[in-house]
Amino acid sequence: MTDPAITKPGPDPVIVAIDGPAGSGKSSVSKQVARRLGYGYLDTGAAYRALAWHALEHGIDTSDAASVLDVSGSFDYAISLDPDAYWVRVGSSDVTDAIREPRVSDAVSGVARVPAVRQSVNALFRALVARSGRPGVVVEGRDITTVVAPDAPVRILLTAAPEIRAARRSAELTTHDAASVAAALHQRDASDSAVVDFLTAAPGVEVVDSTPLDFDQTVDAVLGVIQAALSAPAVDSQQTGA
Repeated sequence: MTDPAITKPGPDPVIVAIDGPAGSGKSSVSKQVARRLGYGYLDTGAAYRALAWHALEHGIDTSDAASVLDVSGSFDYAISLDPDAYWVRVGSSDVTDAIREPRVSDAVSGVARVPAVRQSVNALFRALVARSGRPGVVVEGRDITTVVAPDAPVRILLTAAPEIRAARRSAELTTHDAASVAAALHQRDASDSAVVDFLTAAPGVEVVDSTPLDFDQTVDAVLGVIQAALSAPAVDSQQTGA
C-alpha cells in the first residue's frame, strides 16, 4: 500500500534519484522501494548495457567513440518501468538477460564514456519518467543525483564498504569466486569513476550507508529519507530573501 504521506499530487511524477557504486544494492533496493510506494522503477544502467549489446551485435569496437556514436543512431530502445514486470528491448529483441552477459559488461564503460551518448540517453531517461503515468519513479544509476535529475526532491547516494559490496555480488554470482568478483568490482569502479563521480555525495544528497544493514533495513532507511524529504515544508524564497 502506498503511504499517503509520501505521495504528492500533480502532473509531474515525483523523482527519487539514487546513485551508488556496483554492489551497493541500488537495483534490488530501488525496485523494492518502488513497490512499496507504488512508483515506477527505472534502471538507467540497462540503457548503456543495451547500447553496448546493440554495438556488439553490429560488430562495433566499443572503444571507438565515433563508431559507438554512429551505431547509436539506430538504437531502438524500450524498457519497462514496472518493478514487478521488468524487461528491456532493443527493436524486437528482448535483451533483458543478454545485457547481463560478461561480454556486454566488459563493453559498457566504453559506451558510457561517450559524452554525446550520455547526453542523448539522459534525455531519454527524462522522457521515460515524464510519460510513466506513475505518481513517482525511482531512478537509479551513476549520475542521477547530479546530471539526470539534479533538481529531484529526493536525492540519495546508496553506498557500502568495498568488501561488503564484493561479498554481496559474489553471493549473487555463484559461479565466480570472491577474489575475482572483488577485482571486477574494483575495475568497474575505477573505469566508471573516470566518467562520473558516484562515490561522493553532491551537496544536498543524502547518504545511506548499507554496510551494517541487511536488505530490509536498507529499504526502510531509503524510505525514511524519502518520507522526510517529501514531508518537509517548502522553503519560502521571500522569507529567506532568495
